[in-house]
Amino acid sequence: MDNSGTSHAHDAFFKIVMSQPEAARDFLNLHLPPALLAICDLDTLQLESTSFVDADLKPYISDILWSVETTRGSGYVYALIEHQSKPEKYITFRMLRYSVAAMQRHLDVHKTLPLVIPVLFYAGKRSPYPFSMNWLDAFDDPEMSAALYCRDFPLVDITRVPDDEILRHRRVALMEFLLKNIIRRDLIELTDTLTDLLVSQLESGYTTEKTLLAAINYAVRDGDTDDYHRFINTLAQRLPQQRETIMTVAQRLREEGRLEGRMEGREEGKLEGKLEGKLEGKLEVAQQMLASGMDRHTVMRLTGLSDDDLRNLRH
Repeated sequence: MDNSGTSHAHDAFFKIVMSQPEAARDFLNLHLPPALLAICDLDTLQLESTSFVDADLKPYISDILWSVETTRGSGYVYALIEHQSKPEKYITFRMLRYSVAAMQRHLDVHKTLPLVIPVLFYAGKRSPYPFSMNWLDAFDDPEMSAALYCRDFPLVDITRVPDDEILRHRRVALMEFLLKNIIRRDLIELTDTLTDLLVSQLESGYTTEKTLLAAINYAVRDGDTDDYHRFINTLAQRLPQQRETIMTVAQRLREEGRLEGRMEGREEGKLEGKLEGKLEGKLEVAQQMLASGMDRHTVMRLTGLSDDDLRNLRH
């Protein structure tokens, strides 16, 4: 017998009643655990949309979602109430999914994570409800799942790992070394260690030509130095067998305008720093820039001087 129509009728009736704030207030007053009820101001109930979209753009809908202000000052608490007429082993996971979706939607707007209280309302033939309401019990190994999800998540803070130790990390050493240091140190400072690492990685087979290519691309595109050409040439000299690969990367970046763009951007940044001073200093630098052939609009952008300021240079 197909009970889908009956199930829909149960759900529809449940939603009609529980969408009314007075009914929802009575329900929460009666059924919320005291500790959770104490933090909810039920006079501020607001019915929320229960439609969510997952990462694959597939919609999914929970039954009822109410938001309330907290009794502890600013902030919100959500009560997610799900109706079920047939027991479902993984209902706690589904409700957790809805709860996280509600948290994400709130976070996007308010920049804070709210509490979402999932409540299952069960009215089925089988009694009592046969499954645990602790979502960790739905795992094959509840003890291990509790050890993972009830504690701090594992953290690999590579910024706290010494470079000497990173160099011993086999196939992930190159990735960890670059990601740790690329935004913290000048590329030239990294050259000796990086080339030694590349040599050892290539000799041991821990790094492929593809990885080498990606590493050099990443270093030049995202690293910082006064002289990118020096960095490239130093790598090519110390890694003669990979010289062609290295110079191919440099040539492609040059054709894209990235290499020169990075160097020009750094020079502009240094120049802008020098220009933070008195007007006299700015005017003097502007005069030198104009004399070197730089166009007036660029000079005004870099110095912050007006067109009138530049005209006064002629007098």
